[in-house]
Amino acid sequence: MGITERKEKQKLELRRMILEASMQLFVQEGFDNVSIRKIADKIEYSPTTIYLYFKDKNDILFHLCEEGFAMFSEQNQMLLNIQNPLLRLFKMGENYLDFGLKYPEYYDLMFIQSAPMQTIEELHCGDWKNGDRALETLTMILQECMDKNLIAKADTNILAMAIWGMVHGLVSLSLRKRLDKLVTPELERQTMQQALQWMINAIDISTR
Repeated sequence: MGITERKEKQKLELRRMILEASMQLFVQEGFDNVSIRKIADKIEYSPTTIYLYFKDKNDILFHLCEEGFAMFSEQNQMLLNIQNPLLRLFKMGENYLDFGLKYPEYYDLMFIQSAPMQTIEELHCGDWKNGDRALETLTMILQECMDKNLIAKADTNILAMAIWGMVHGLVSLSLRKRLDKLVTPELERQTMQQALQWMINAIDISTR
């Protein structure tokens, strides 16, 4: 490995270190309570070093969220091979549940943390490439279900909000250890899947 390649590798490693340290602090202390100096202290570098890689902590949060959405989008690649849009909708819901349970830190930053999303959008001109792709996939599936008379006609944004809210609620309750009032930990994942299937069945008008 030459000097140039070694320097580039070191830069990538330091950038990764900044992102991982920031994620830990954001999740443990809350976004508003974390400063660039705190992040710098955690990785034992100066704040100036962090500013060489990111504009501010909003920029760091943006890149962490985009990483999470990219991982979620990758999980959804298999949806392209499913012909039935209702089954595709169910599988996307399953992917959402699995992602939230497997990557709770990313999920916390993407969907639970109280953060200045408007400020972050302004910083990146609203360019939530991976995040927008996930929402577009959901609305496209819903529109296809309507076009094939599988679900009742409705505003796709309102229906997407209802479905998203339902699966988000399940993941959030699970991560906050609230579902143990209804189900044992061993059956929690299975029960969440059954709740998702119940919702799909409830909106399916093709069998009525």
